[in-house]
Amino acid sequence: MKIRAATSSPFPIAFLVLTFLAGTTPPGAQAQQSGPNKNVYVVTHVDLATNGERLAAATKVLQEFAAESQKDPGDIRFELLVQDERLNHFTIVEIWQTREAFEAHASAEHTKRFREKIQPVMGSPFDERLHARLQ
Repeated sequence: MKIRAATSSPFPIAFLVLTFLAGTTPPGAQAQQSGPNKNVYVVTHVDLATNGERLAAATKVLQEFAAESQKDPGDIRFELLVQDERLNHFTIVEIWQTREAFEAHASAEHTKRFREKIQPVMGSPFDERLHARLQ
């Protein structure tokens, strides 16, 4: 699992997130969904209060969580971003087919295990926000 770097300027990260959210279907492909978009879009900011070896270990925990989450039923997209020049600030961007798929992921054992492992090095609480795409 590769972590993608995000720039420290708010405009590029906002542009990246908006581009990501808009790009759920490859260019030129038709969406296979009929009716209103039922996908759930989740953006989570994870700030760690650590550095050195502890930061490297926490980064590995984040990468493992992302790799496991990408296997969850209903996952459309799951990206782990790290802020450029602030290697302890991460953003997780997710797209789930339905609210139920997201809730199943949120209550999955690997999600609970991730939150337990990462909690001791958190610099602030998770900032997790759910979104719906406007049609």
